[in-house]
Amino acid sequence: MRLLVTGGAGFIGSNLIHHIIDRPEIEVLVNLDCLTYAGHLENLEPVKDHPKYVFEKVDLRNKPAVIEVVHKHRITHVMHLAAESHVDRSITGPDDFIHTNVIGTFNLLEACRAAWLGAKPAATPPDQYRFLHVSTDEVYGSLGPEGLFTEESPYAPNSPYSASKAAADMLVRAYYRTYGMPTLITNCSNNYGPYQYPEKLIPVVIQSALARKPIPVYGDGLHVRDWLYVRDHAEALWLVLTRGRIGETYNIGANNEWPNIKVVELICDIIDELAPHLGGNTRKLITFVPDRPGHDRRYGIDASKIKRELGWQPAHSFHQGIRETVRWYIEHQDWVQAVLKPTR
Repeated sequence: MRLLVTGGAGFIGSNLIHHIIDRPEIEVLVNLDCLTYAGHLENLEPVKDHPKYVFEKVDLRNKPAVIEVVHKHRITHVMHLAAESHVDRSITGPDDFIHTNVIGTFNLLEACRAAWLGAKPAATPPDQYRFLHVSTDEVYGSLGPEGLFTEESPYAPNSPYSASKAAADMLVRAYYRTYGMPTLITNCSNNYGPYQYPEKLIPVVIQSALARKPIPVYGDGLHVRDWLYVRDHAEALWLVLTRGRIGETYNIGANNEWPNIKVVELICDIIDELAPHLGGNTRKLITFVPDRPGHDRRYGIDASKIKRELGWQPAHSFHQGIRETVRWYIEHQDWVQAVLKPTR
């Protein structure tokens, strides 16, 4: 396996690389990342000198450069995680989301199609190649108080971010149907864990609490998300890449729904326990702020297909995972300061 991981310097990508780089199937692991504000080589310090590891600073929007990477390294497998992913940023500046998430995915598909299939569509997908596109449950839109997203749920994206990911999903599906590209798609729930850039809910709460600053909570705080520990997600992605059925979609979730306010309160209580020198009563910092436009009310994933077909289920409970995450941020404030440097 000559594996290309796009977005490997980001949150999920770096955790994935840590998780799989020692797998004996992998001959070389190429990390393609253009190092935006959310991509940091600091995330990969433990593997930077690994004999299998190669870093390529390339922007997916640069089609010739993407083609060159796929050709030069004779890539056989792709795990495509590179994306602009922050909903708030997609509302204020959607351009990057369309160009990176849609055009970038197209460029990568074209590079792999040329390398793997040549000029003609394949009657059946070739066995020696695999292209895994990593997407989000946000493409399905918002759930009511009941029910779960399945792989058959209709797409109904409500933000520029989720619309761009939905478009990328459709391109990947079309390349399988039209050209016989050996593609797979995963749609995952909200990830949390080490190395997450401090703009998403959980690291924002942790950092605000440690700094004794107001902890912002959108609206009434009752928006519900299914939370997935990033290292459990990494294992699921590996199973889909190596054992999933070509052309299929797999939803990845932990059956772990929590209202945002309850997540915030739990983090506050853990910080009071792990950092008593801060004075306790961290919940007093919780501050409700105006809701963001198009804020989906609830997400919930039915992950029975990946459990049934590939035997995957999360290894961490939410209490265990969130405690490990809080502890990691407390112990890695040097990393936080490094990635927040304004020079990036």
